[in-house]
Formats: sequence, C-alpha cells, structure tokens
Amino acid sequence: SPVPPPRDHFAWSLCTMLYGNICCLGFMALVFSVKSRDRKVLRDYSGALSYGTTSKYLNITALLLNIFFVILLIALIASGTIVV
Repeated sequence: SPVPPPRDHFAWSLCTMLYGNICCLGFMALVFSVKSRDRKVLRDYSGALSYGTTSKYLNITALLLNIFFVILLIALIASGTIVV
C-alpha cells in the first residue's frame, strides 16, 4: 500500500497567521507550510516532512504564547493593574 504524503499544516498555519501572529511565528509557519507543499508536489517526501514538522512546531509555539498572553492579560485585568 502506498505511504500517505506528510502533512503540511497549511490551514493551521493560515489561521495562526491571521489570528495569532505573535512574533511573526504564524507567518513563518505559513512559509514552511508552503515549502512543505512544494516538496510534496516534487515527491520529495523527506523534505516535505521536515518543513511540515517545522511548521507544526512553529504553530504550537505561537499557540502556547497566545494562551500565555491571554491568561496574563486576564490576570492583570482581574488584579486591577490594567483598568478597562
């Protein structure tokens, strides 16, 4: 049976870039996703896997940073440090 091609995480990277582009990590994830897609088209599955994995880790890092900053913002508002 043929091995399925590696994932490029394009949709996740696009959402990260549009809604959580902290420190440009979403944009970098999108760039690596596109590179992964290009490698898939050329049937270079090891290159596609490498770029796709990098994209995944950039997306995870951006997600964790976004969660951290939202929790920090809520804590600062709740403590009265930031007045809305």
